[in-house]
Amino acid sequence: MMIIGIDPGSRYCGYGLIQTEGFKVVAAGCDVIDVTRETTLGGRLRLLHSTLCKVLEEYHPDCAAVESMFFQKHIKSVFTLGHARGVILLALAQHDIPMLEYSPREVKKAVVGTGSASKAQVRYMIDQLYNLKASAHRDDAYDALAIATTHFNRVKWDKKK
Repeated sequence: MMIIGIDPGSRYCGYGLIQTEGFKVVAAGCDVIDVTRETTLGGRLRLLHSTLCKVLEEYHPDCAAVESMFFQKHIKSVFTLGHARGVILLALAQHDIPMLEYSPREVKKAVVGTGSASKAQVRYMIDQLYNLKASAHRDDAYDALAIATTHFNRVKWDKKK
């Protein structure tokens, strides 16, 4: 099974892919869709959609795990992130990819063991799990891989019941 994890963003959108066989992860990788070269929100959303569609067409994931919305002090940031999430959900729907959502606390708890873990701790654990030490990717990419890992763990434990 191929799982894509997505860490939504209106400037940098992380995505992580894990290929599983049974209860084992056999391949993992991550990257970031950088849309900062576009100056308008509409341009960034269009680029985010087209680039994510290319990723989905290249890897054909079986399912997607997306980070859910969380409270921020800046209301404008919340709305902008909501627009980006809408574009991401549209791309997944257009490719008939089932999607589940996980909160940032759920992801941190699943990967690090505590819901209050820092980004550095999440990155360290993903490095340990998938041996990505040489990777210079942004934290968004690691977060996306953590989201995919959270979903894999959920599926794995549900199958064992």
